[in-house]
Amino acid sequence: MAENGKVRAVTDADFSQEVENAPGLALVDFWAVWCGPCRMVAPIVEQLAQDYEGKLKVMKLDVDANQQTSMRFNIRSIPSLLFFKDGKLVDTVVGAVPRAYLEQKIQQHLS
Repeated sequence: MAENGKVRAVTDADFSQEVENAPGLALVDFWAVWCGPCRMVAPIVEQLAQDYEGKLKVMKLDVDANQQTSMRFNIRSIPSLLFFKDGKLVDTVVGAVPRAYLEQKIQQHLS
């Protein structure tokens, strides 16, 4: 995954600091290199990061390289998109979903 400046990679080591101790709304994309649906949703996630810059922190976590965090949040299917507000898990979306659905979730949690 190439970081585009708006989407940051997060790991087991810095997940707590970057996500659970972060104020505001954060979206974490749990993904893997070999996952086709993950590749389908990746451009949508990157576009959302750009469109909601300053309002939404967007990160990606490679489930193969970061199994501790994946197990902690019971990730069984990928892509799994987890929404955190002020460090607390508030929503989960599983699978490749349309951009409009993710935008609806973002709006719901921003308000």
